[in-house]
Amino acid sequence: MSQPPCIILGVTGSIAAHKAIDIASLLTRNGCAVHVILTPDAQRFLSPVPFKTLSRHPVVTDLYGDAQCCQPAHIRLADEADLMLVAPATAQTIAKLALGLADNALCCTALALNPAAKLLIAPAMHSRMWLHPATQAHVATLRARGAEFIGPEEGVLACGSQGVGRLWPADKIAAHALQCVEQRRDPGQT
Repeated sequence: MSQPPCIILGVTGSIAAHKAIDIASLLTRNGCAVHVILTPDAQRFLSPVPFKTLSRHPVVTDLYGDAQCCQPAHIRLADEADLMLVAPATAQTIAKLALGLADNALCCTALALNPAAKLLIAPAMHSRMWLHPATQAHVATLRARGAEFIGPEEGVLACGSQGVGRLWPADKIAAHALQCVEQRRDPGQT
């Protein structure tokens, strides 16, 4: 029996972070081993408890929390991952990923990600942040390195304004992540 697909779900400090709970649940119910990493800012919005309960795996919240293991969690997960999904991804995290900054467990894991794993990014932020030339330059950099972006979509934002910046719906993000994993595990599949 083969191992279930290993998906790292990185959750950042966005008002849309609560939607990541549904993403984790959907991926787990579809047979994936989901390992959640919460950034410090994400923890201002969410507790690790729902992710731990739904994924049935410990949640990584910092670089130094896995003292019982001889290999740091971010390296172990980076080695095992079939896919790293960052949902929601803030402008700050997109910039850090593009610049190779590694000041939290999520960014360290992304920097150490094994070359066979795909990086899938689902942005969520205010329209002006998404459309800012700096953010677009970071997106272009990450795309050039092979990262794939899904969304953001247009709609009413958390602040009440209308524009592009909404996180894709959780079910569409999960479905796309599952498709990416299937393609990675069976490259002949279209």
